[in-house]
Amino acid sequence: MTATLHEHALFSEGPVMGGVHHLDADIEPHAHDFVEIAVIGTGRGRHVTSRGEHALRRGQVIVLRPGAWHGFRDCADLTVANCCLSAQALRAELAALVDIPMLRRMLWTDPVASGTHGVAVTTVDPAAAEEAIKEIILLERDLRAGRGRRPGRVLGRLVTVLGVLADGRGPGRVESAVHPAVAATIARLEEAPADPWRLDDLARAVNLDPAHLGRLFGRHVGLTPLGFLARVRAERAATLLAHSTLPAARVGAAVGWADPTYFARRFRTLVGLTPTEYRRRSRSAAHEHLSALADSTAERKSP
Repeated sequence: MTATLHEHALFSEGPVMGGVHHLDADIEPHAHDFVEIAVIGTGRGRHVTSRGEHALRRGQVIVLRPGAWHGFRDCADLTVANCCLSAQALRAELAALVDIPMLRRMLWTDPVASGTHGVAVTTVDPAAAEEAIKEIILLERDLRAGRGRRPGRVLGRLVTVLGVLADGRGPGRVESAVHPAVAATIARLEEAPADPWRLDDLARAVNLDPAHLGRLFGRHVGLTPLGFLARVRAERAATLLAHSTLPAARVGAAVGWADPTYFARRFRTLVGLTPTEYRRRSRSAAHEHLSALADSTAERKSP
């Protein structure tokens, strides 16, 4: 059964969380309502997502958007360094990250692309992975020492981790700063995803032709405006399915999909599970997953 890790339980001290884990046991598939970045170090294991199982390699970087789910199997001395970001903070105090092209691609564009189910897996060179893991260790130490109450230090660690991973991907396509019209439209959709948005209305709000706004979105986000809206709705629906007891149909209506059949179809396309399956797999308590990680780390450190 899949556990769901919840933002309100994990980010009580601030918008960033980090830790390094050494796994010798399976980590059952789990979902969460925040953004997770997992850097793979030494060891062996298999990664489980809605797209199947794949052998892990040193230097892989896994980015999961809210609502996505994954797990680890056949782990043998596998090092996984996690850096997790509050989804609420990414719409507020961490929103400036979207203005940095290489980070926008890592945290937004790649994992929300069509068919990804909110999961993007890329590879950096081993040296970059090792450097990122060391920085996440320092981030974890700062958080444990109570320095999470000093947001400047934690933000600095976070930006360093993200920068190391972005640079480690090597040269890629040149990306420009997000267009103001795209940024304004993203803010409008994230503020009220349940509204009955039309492309014409969105384009009119930023004084652009609908086709031009669509081209800008394709260039900067990798999706159409309405495709991006669907991803936002799916992420919000995943949170409601995991947190609330609302019937699935009402969850769909709450995020803007009033037709239950259409909601189920769109959610499955974007997340990889039907709403009912997602909720069923979300019933295990989050602490079970966290305990498994803690036990794995403790066993690793035992003499």
